[in-house]
Amino acid sequence: MGLQTRINSAVEAAIRIGQGGTPPAKLKDALHYACTPGGARIRPTILMSVAMACSDDSPKMADAAAAALELIHCASLVHDDLPCFDDADIRRGKPSVHRAYSEPLAVLTGDSLIILAFEVLAMAAEHSPDRAVRLIRTLTRQSGMPHGICAGQGWESEAKIDLSAYHKSKTGALFIAATQMGAIAAGQDEEPWFELGARIGEAFQVADDLRDALYDAETLGKPAGQDEVHGRPNAVLALGIDGATKRLKDILGGAIASIPSCPGEAKLAEMVRLQSEAIMPVVKARSTKVI
Repeated sequence: MGLQTRINSAVEAAIRIGQGGTPPAKLKDALHYACTPGGARIRPTILMSVAMACSDDSPKMADAAAAALELIHCASLVHDDLPCFDDADIRRGKPSVHRAYSEPLAVLTGDSLIILAFEVLAMAAEHSPDRAVRLIRTLTRQSGMPHGICAGQGWESEAKIDLSAYHKSKTGALFIAATQMGAIAAGQDEEPWFELGARIGEAFQVADDLRDALYDAETLGKPAGQDEVHGRPNAVLALGIDGATKRLKDILGGAIASIPSCPGEAKLAEMVRLQSEAIMPVVKARSTKVI
């Protein structure tokens, strides 16, 4: 089974748990709608890659961890698109959940996905109670306050924003969760994996800032120029296009160097390198055209 197939199967299985019994039909459909199609599934891909680099001795734990992480990410997108935040009409090239199903159902969809994520991890405790508890603790820490994605959203309501703290919470938190949860799922200590997740998260935030500044809505599959519209901090505004692009290269180089020693270190480094290449050509090609 390929990695993407494995991840998608784990996510689909998790969604079916939330759709069991006799649920409200529209909310049942909205859960699946919010998570599919899944795009690159980059966070669970990183999680699985770390787990495999650490021997992946409990695949069911890794599957549960990957599904839970992706459910939290999808929930954050649903909430991020709401009128009280970005008021986005499209997400991944189709109507956002509140446009397709209504604002109340979007709120409930996001809430349901968050709860479902932790249910999936709790159910995985039958395979390893200790690992399940550590996975829950890590995902909780990177999802809430004071440093998780809730904090990242909260920074946008502050008059003065700490750019570093904002980026670490808004984008970095779930990448840190990805690397640490991958290690935990494979029975390894999570602390050495913090830096890799933080660096990958920072890189994706800078890349997202570049895309937000340079791309149109059709290319992005979501509204463009949202940072400027909402007055949010942005690496391009702070560093310029060339400066942000250089910063992105530096971060990605540091990410590869930060990979902890593990049986699959070389293969994991190759995965990080490929992700780097997936970001850089797109940014360079577009920035050259604009300039």
